[in-house]
Amino acid sequence: MTASQKMTHIRSSTAELFESFLKDFTFNVAISDEEKNRIYRLRHEVYCQEIGYHPPGMERKNIEIDSHDSHSIHCLIEHQRSGLAAGCLRLVLPAPMAAGKHHRLPLQEYDERSLTHETLHPAKLPYDSICEISRFAIARAFRHKPIKHETLDMKKNSYVFTPEERKTFPLIIVALFLATYALVGLMSKRHVFAMMEPRLPRLLSMSGFHFTKVGERIEMHGSRNAFYIDHRKAEKEMHEDLMPLYLYIRDQLAPQLKTLSAHQNEVSSYC
Repeated sequence: MTASQKMTHIRSSTAELFESFLKDFTFNVAISDEEKNRIYRLRHEVYCQEIGYHPPGMERKNIEIDSHDSHSIHCLIEHQRSGLAAGCLRLVLPAPMAAGKHHRLPLQEYDERSLTHETLHPAKLPYDSICEISRFAIARAFRHKPIKHETLDMKKNSYVFTPEERKTFPLIIVALFLATYALVGLMSKRHVFAMMEPRLPRLLSMSGFHFTKVGERIEMHGSRNAFYIDHRKAEKEMHEDLMPLYLYIRDQLAPQLKTLSAHQNEVSSYC
C-alpha cells in the first residue's frame, strides 16, 4: 500500500467514525430549567463526586451550580440509544457591565493576579467580544477510568454499550470543544478564555486548536492555568478532517440558539 493509499484509508476510517458518532449522539442547548438541571446533575457527578470539588454554600443536593450559570449557554451531548447524558459544557458570556471590568468572567474571580499576559486579559478586551468556556464534563460511563474519587454508584446505569458504540467515546472531548467553538461563533464572540489543566491544550493542539497560556498556574480543583484562543484563528487552523463534524454541530446548534433567545425574551417580558 502506497503512502497515498494509506492516507486515503485513514481518512475513510475517520469519516466512518465521525458518521457513527453523529448517529449515536445528539447536541442539545439547554432551554428549560429541567434541561439545565440535567446538566447540573452531570456536573455534580463529575466535579463533586469524582474530583471532590465542594464549593462553600452549595446547599442543593446532587447539582453543581454557581452565579455564572445565569449568564451562560449550556449544552449537553446525549447518547441516543441509552438516553444517557454523555457530556456537557457551558459558554459563559460576560457578566453585566455594572459588575465592573474585574468581574466579567469566572477566571477573574479565581485569582486576578494570576492573569499575567499584557494584552490578552478580559479587562483589556472589548466587552462584547469576550467569553469563557468551562464546566466541561464527560460522564463516567463514557470514560475508561475515574478522575480521582470514585464515589458514583455505577450500578444505576444498566445500559451495556456495544464495542462499536465504545469506539466513538474518545470523540466526545473533541466534540465538546467543537460545540463550544460553534456556540462562540454563533454568538459573535472572538476572544475565548478557559481554565485548563496543562495537558488538555497539548491534546487539543493535535486537532489544530492552539491555545496561548495567559496566566500562572493556580490550584482550582486541580492544577490549572488560564488559556486563550482567538476564535477566528481557531476556525482557520482547525484540522481539515474535523471541519465536516464542526459544520454539522454548528448547523444543529444554530436553530436551538434562536429558540433559546425567543424563550429568554418571553421570560423577560413577564418580569
